[in-house]
Amino acid sequence: MDAEITQLLKRHGAGERAAFDALVPIVYSRLRDIAKRQRRRDGAMSETLSTTALLQEAYLQLVEETGVDWQNRAHFFAISARAMRRILVDAARERSRLKRGGGEIRLELTPDLAVIDEGAEDVIAVDLALEKLREFNERMAQVVECRYFGGLSEEETAAALDTSLRTVQRDWLRARAWLAKAFQGDA
Repeated sequence: MDAEITQLLKRHGAGERAAFDALVPIVYSRLRDIAKRQRRRDGAMSETLSTTALLQEAYLQLVEETGVDWQNRAHFFAISARAMRRILVDAARERSRLKRGGGEIRLELTPDLAVIDEGAEDVIAVDLALEKLREFNERMAQVVECRYFGGLSEEETAAALDTSLRTVQRDWLRARAWLAKAFQGDA
């Protein structure tokens, strides 16, 4: 199965659209699990962007990713998780913009309308922290994307990043500590 996925990814990377269409049914359940996990982490965002919508948006982005040198199945899932995270962050930014008056509709403020969408702010905060981590250490940020957002195991993450299992374990531990400090304002 892994060899078939890798072969389809190589063909897709070479520009063969039919290869990606053949790949999707094989990897769909894993992509759906990644989308569900990300929606669950994003709380309030789950109400506005369904798992299916997130998958469709990710599909539209990934199908255009020709010319990518896909390494293997784990690499594909890591890139998929990154695409889904970007979609959720963009949706959170849009919600935040609209919440701050970026929309055209004017309403009279009543207690019923004064609901704060903290979920969007959390998604943006996580994204900003991850970008700061990327500036500090690119590989640690990639490990977080694979493990936390993609749900990849340590072994799958090592394969996706073409590094050793021990390096992934060390980076995962360091990244979690770095992010904990970042959320406390010490980074």
